Amino acid sequence: MDEKYDHQKIEQKWQKFWDENQQLFAADEKSDAEKKYILDMFPYPSADGLHAGHVESYTATDIVSRYLRMKGKNVLHPQGWDAFGLPAENFAIKTKTHPSITTQKSIATFKRQMKMLGLSYDWSREIDSSNQEYYKWTQWFFLLFYKNGLAYRGIAKVNWCPSCQTVLANEQAEGGVCERCGTQVVQKDLEQWFFKITDFIEDRPSFAKATDGRRKTSGLISGLDKIDWPEHTKAAQKNWIGKSEGAEFQMGISGIDKKLGVFTTRLDTVFGMTFALIAPEHQLVQELRDKIANWPEVEKYIVETKKKSELQRITEVKEKTGVELEGVKILNPFTKKEMPLFASDFILAHYGTGAVMAVPGHDQRDYEFAKKFNLPIVEVIKSKIGKSSIEKEAFLDDGILINSEDNDGLTSEEARKELTIWLDKNKIGKKTINYKLRDWLISRQRYWGAPIPIIYCDSCGAVPVPEKDLPVLLPDDVDFMPTGESPLARSKKFQDVKCPKCGAKAKRESDTMDTFVCSSWYYFRYADPHNEKEFVAKEKIKKWLPVDLYVGGAEHTVLHLLYSRFFTKVLHNLKLIDFDEPFLKMRHQGIVLAQDGQKMSKSLGNVINPDDVVAQFGADALRMFEMFMGPLEDSKKWDTKGIIGIYRFLERTWNFISKIKNQKSKTQIKNQKLENRIHKTIKKVTEDIEMLKFNTAISSMMILINEFAKEEEIAQEDFETFLKLLSPFAPHIAEELWSQLGHKKSIFTEKWPQFDKNLVKDETIELVIQING
Repeated sequence: MDEKYDHQKIEQKWQKFWDENQQLFAADEKSDAEKKYILDMFPYPSADGLHAGHVESYTATDIVSRYLRMKGKNVLHPQGWDAFGLPAENFAIKTKTHPSITTQKSIATFKRQMKMLGLSYDWSREIDSSNQEYYKWTQWFFLLFYKNGLAYRGIAKVNWCPSCQTVLANEQAEGGVCERCGTQVVQKDLEQWFFKITDFIEDRPSFAKATDGRRKTSGLISGLDKIDWPEHTKAAQKNWIGKSEGAEFQMGISGIDKKLGVFTTRLDTVFGMTFALIAPEHQLVQELRDKIANWPEVEKYIVETKKKSELQRITEVKEKTGVELEGVKILNPFTKKEMPLFASDFILAHYGTGAVMAVPGHDQRDYEFAKKFNLPIVEVIKSKIGKSSIEKEAFLDDGILINSEDNDGLTSEEARKELTIWLDKNKIGKKTINYKLRDWLISRQRYWGAPIPIIYCDSCGAVPVPEKDLPVLLPDDVDFMPTGESPLARSKKFQDVKCPKCGAKAKRESDTMDTFVCSSWYYFRYADPHNEKEFVAKEKIKKWLPVDLYVGGAEHTVLHLLYSRFFTKVLHNLKLIDFDEPFLKMRHQGIVLAQDGQKMSKSLGNVINPDDVVAQFGADALRMFEMFMGPLEDSKKWDTKGIIGIYRFLERTWNFISKIKNQKSKTQIKNQKLENRIHKTIKKVTEDIEMLKFNTAISSMMILINEFAKEEEIAQEDFETFLKLLSPFAPHIAEELWSQLGHKKSIFTEKWPQFDKNLVKDETIELVIQING
């Protein structure tokens, strides 16, 4: 045995062993043991390789997977590559190298680093979303949605990045800039493909084609109640969906036979309306053009609004802007009073009716708008308890109605009910529900993505590609440099086809799919990655799905996670699966910050490269350090002193082997105190892994090593128990020391230690005391 702990030699030895014995970590299709599906979020293989955040989340799922295998579970722990998309294409454009080449190079780097970290993936199930064997089924999903009325083509205002020359989803244009290149996003009308995600916001019965009376599919809102996810993630999804219950009613426009529809969640405040607001892009604004006295000013405002993304319009903390439509007055149906109409960019045409009643006394945005434009502010709700005032800000709570004609004295809740009945009775309004969530725009005018399987024929219109003709292959001879049209439109070889219906000359759809389509179903494919006849066989779905534990970054809250839930609900609704939530338990890892507390970035020169850390300290030390830094979900600062401490702990562990080998006796009289500590450690580490509290599990193992150090002799059996506890965290050193103790098989073929309940109880003694005689 080597006297010194040589992490490089040990880790290379055992990585080679695991590579040659991959069945150790392979999911067993024939086993009847309880399945556990442990999954990382689909990684995009960037040219930069793994970063500290990857190491954190991947180590967490690896610990759980190794632990569960030793507990006798049948574990599916796969890995693959979210290889399509803008980042890969932008990098290819920058380097003037085909994205298939740069992507495969990046995948090779990621895979090398993952093996370097000792991650126990089942590599026999590796998938790559840019491989035709995978995107054939991405295209199959598109056809499934299309045939069931869930994919449609429509004209809509979209976020357009002039630099990337592509449409961006709302989530990719936060702050009004492109998330990839930082260019100001503009609004543009384009005909695009959409998925009807809004059909699944609420619970829904099976499709009409389903005649077996299956239970309903839970909606994107209600389904959150039955999954073990962080509450802030659930709240973020609910906020993104943006469900609002309220009333919609019509207001007259003076002098013309037109109506303005408005939606409100606070009908109880309608007597405090002093003006109305309309989206600048609302069709009615154009229809009122001849009546608007200051049309040039209004038109200029419309043009300025088009330069802003929708997210920028509704989330910017800025002074409210707007322009009055002079010459136009609207009529409040409750008070019969005329009031001005303003166009303002924080009103969106697609949300509700695209117009709102403005009640500055009881809505803060309206209050700020009224202050800027010197408009009346009327108090119509007073607090139920204490005093309320609208002198400095709007009063937002429910309360008691005042200055509201015959409705004075009603509570807000009573008034909303009564006034909604009045609207319905007079046929000018009704109770309604609105949502912020829009249908998912999936078209991309880019090259590096899955082609949309649609053919356009002058006679037949849009015709789906027959399933037998899938995949529609991405041509490899296309100039992918951005020009404003899809690169695929420049390939005559790709474009020109015959119509599958009538045989006439036709053209293929030249847009590709949003890469989030690829990542919305990948977790299914791991269950059956080489199936050429189905996206996954039914028996494989039944065996492995849904995912038991999902770990990844919180930045995917309203993108990937929402879309994946949507896909699963569609499959459930179509009777293809018997569950409607893909990830039963999900946790986010926190951000690993640089030593100075800043976010790691290449521009700041503070990025931690796992290759460098592993070379200096070893993979086991890096794994344990990232788990020891703090709770998994918390953000934490990198500290080189901390990893030195972990390395010393591993050295101490290493040095015990010579102590055990040099002991005179192989068995010792049991030390009751040490025995208690061992069983408490088994209990603590077991429970902490189950709860993903890896930092405290490591602390308990450090305490046990300290107890070992106090003893002159240690039973080999006790040290072996410790190695089993350590093995999911530091697999290389655990394998080596296990081997040094004479074992021929891998430590990962061993059973997880069990604790004795009688040995984990704290001792108590009874004292008889006498007080004051």
